[in-house]
Amino acid sequence: MLRTNGPAGLPSIGIAAPEQVNPAGVNPAGYDRIQSQSIPGYSSLARLSVALLAASTAAAPEGAEVLVAGCGTGSELLEALRQRPDWQLTAIDPSAEMLAESRSRVAGQGQITWRQTTAEALAQEPGVAGRYAGALSVLVLQSLPDDGSKLAFLTGLASSLQPGAQLVLVDLMQSELPSLESQLNQAWQGFQRASGLEAASSGTDDLQLHPIGLARLTSLVNAAGFGDPARIYQALDFQGFLLQRNL
Repeated sequence: MLRTNGPAGLPSIGIAAPEQVNPAGVNPAGYDRIQSQSIPGYSSLARLSVALLAASTAAAPEGAEVLVAGCGTGSELLEALRQRPDWQLTAIDPSAEMLAESRSRVAGQGQITWRQTTAEALAQEPGVAGRYAGALSVLVLQSLPDDGSKLAFLTGLASSLQPGAQLVLVDLMQSELPSLESQLNQAWQGFQRASGLEAASSGTDDLQLHPIGLARLTSLVNAAGFGDPARIYQALDFQGFLLQRNL
């Protein structure tokens, strides 16, 4: 589990990052429970993300190919199978443990290609450039440092998408409301306590997440080949965006 003090002094919380190679020994079986205790609205994120992508022009046709980057324990995959069983899905994650949990939960449903890899590595493979009609990335970018890793991830996704196709991106962002910092801090702590999440997790190393602000996100996605991000979801500092690959 990754730990973060959060932007603007937000409290330390446990957030597992599916795109990491499970460096802190995240228990895949408990991943979704921890996320729902940490993130307001987490239980609806997969449903909303899939619904948004399914309504996009590129991913609407029957049998569209869709990439799930950092598939984690399979929440977005399961929701995609419910809403769009016709989609041809590619599920990637660097963590063998997370992929195994996803496979177990999906239990042979749908048309899914499984790959233990990263978005940037996948984009370099023959036949991948411009292949996908849409992509999902939920709670992944936040785990990558802004040292070129975020840009490489986003560039890999943009390269893999058809021109005009959309990426649904959901992540922890830096706070844009410094005047409400104290109240947001207390609200987040209160939400976690009410959800039954303990303040600390024994036997887990503290690792940092790397949230960024909207201006920096805009700069990165533009450089990667997307238009400006359109915010479509927010719960405290967890925000969701639609990104469209440039034509």
